[in-house]
Amino acid sequence: MFAADGSPILSAWQVAAIRIFTSGLVLIPFFIKAWQQIPGKLKAIVLVSGWLGSFIPAILFCLAESKIDSALAGTLNAVTPLSTLFIGWALYQIPVPRQKAMGILVGLAGCVMLFLNKTGHSIEEPLYAGMVLAATICYGWNVHLLTQYLSGISALDIATMAFVGLVPFSFALLLFSGYFNLPLLQPAYFKATIAASVLGIMGTAFASIIFYRLVKLAGPLFASLVTYGIPFIAIGWGAIYGEKITALQIIALAIILAGVYIANREKN
Repeated sequence: MFAADGSPILSAWQVAAIRIFTSGLVLIPFFIKAWQQIPGKLKAIVLVSGWLGSFIPAILFCLAESKIDSALAGTLNAVTPLSTLFIGWALYQIPVPRQKAMGILVGLAGCVMLFLNKTGHSIEEPLYAGMVLAATICYGWNVHLLTQYLSGISALDIATMAFVGLVPFSFALLLFSGYFNLPLLQPAYFKATIAASVLGIMGTAFASIIFYRLVKLAGPLFASLVTYGIPFIAIGWGAIYGEKITALQIIALAIILAGVYIANREKN
């Protein structure tokens, strides 16, 4: 969230905290039902899922994008399917079919091609780039938690318990980051807060419910492949705003689609 002169209005910590705080607030009406539906021994796992799938990655991404551009962050986020395969193999002894690994690598190659076409830059902030990679590990671990332990619980109940459980921590982060000492009624701060809140409600709370449902229906690997759809959306919005689409971008998108097809193709 930036001012007209490019200076930040809210810090990375504050944006992440607002995002998680508002996602929890909007789900509070469903909390009693979720508490009743989720068995006691699984409540702790749901809370851990909230930290792995949302709270920690939200902070890591906000910190990372204070130093690296969104093109690099989006490309590194495409490592999520690979992280999902690795976590499944390392922690849950899930075998890695050669075909799925090949498809994921092909899709990742397409994402890297898009990044190089757009920027041509090397990675100048490896520490912050590493934060995005750490977030993909969290994502990969989270989808396996959902599959291994929470498959019998509804997506709404999981999201409600996870995000409402994060409300105290995100509020504390806002408090200690000095957010409430800012002139929040000034237009710039007010707009930045609204933007972060919309991101929390639509891009975190509601999107997570859809994602949890997808994990239950299609499994962890297919769900993680949604990260390969981000470049299509980015390029589509760019076209709407008059950006030129190059032949190399079309080829890269085709490679991504080929990777998704290979990873999910049924063997005869």
